[in-house]
Amino acid sequence: MAQVRVTVDGVEYADDVEPRMLLVQYLRERLGKTGTVIGCDTSNCGACTVHLNGQSVKSCSVLAVQVDGSEVMTIEGLARDGQLHPVQQAFNDNHALQCGYCTPGMIMQSIDLLGDNPDPSELEVRHGLEGNLCRCTGYQNIVRAVRDAAQKMKPASGTPDTAESAATSASVAGGGS
Repeated sequence: MAQVRVTVDGVEYADDVEPRMLLVQYLRERLGKTGTVIGCDTSNCGACTVHLNGQSVKSCSVLAVQVDGSEVMTIEGLARDGQLHPVQQAFNDNHALQCGYCTPGMIMQSIDLLGDNPDPSELEVRHGLEGNLCRCTGYQNIVRAVRDAAQKMKPASGTPDTAESAATSASVAGGGS
């Protein structure tokens, strides 16, 4: 067994884990973070995407012991004070899901994409999400949702309070504090 200390969705945990335990297993089996789904077990589908120290990773390709001392943000940690994250809201508003299995990973990857490129073109969204597979939507509404979220997350010009809240949302989304 190996000791791991990690902050997940703002809560600190210390656990003994098997050295071969995957992060996705730790999140689901130990912490009950079942929104992080297991899709393919080969890191091809992206359904298990979470943020590790502010960057998206496929949690089926990371060992739990590798996150010692790190911050992890899961889909469950995005909503704040009863309000969906802007990307979650955009996915809902744009009907960017069908079966919903890929949705947590798509949302987490979309937030990372928007952190790197706050105003992506349709092609840039498609490229940014190419490691996350959806087997039922055809991606049209997913792309629309990401672009809609990008517009809603843009600070309004001349309104400092809006810019500050957008920066706070981006920091929270990226797992920063």
